[in-house]
Amino acid sequence: MYIYNVTTNIEESAHTEWLKWMKEVHIPDVLATGKFLSAKMAKVLVEEDMGGITYSVQFTTVDKETLEKYYKEDADRLRQDATQLFAGKFVSFRTELQIVSEH
Repeated sequence: MYIYNVTTNIEESAHTEWLKWMKEVHIPDVLATGKFLSAKMAKVLVEEDMGGITYSVQFTTVDKETLEKYYKEDADRLRQDATQLFAGKFVSFRTELQIVSEH
């Protein structure tokens, strides 16, 4: 199993609109690709020097091949939506995690 983690810092001025969009549009759109089993969204509880509010969204997928297929077929389109709606109001970085064990 793999986790595709997207960490985003969003400006406070756009926070409410962005959070609603993430919950109601973006996360469901990513899950609708059929490449992920589930998604969890968490607020990061560390204050950033740059300000804003930070969230982590973790999408679980079965294997690296499925994640690569997401990158190839869906990622650009879905990332573009965020860029158009919230241009200049957020920064994101992505991390791939491989689950080693669960207890």
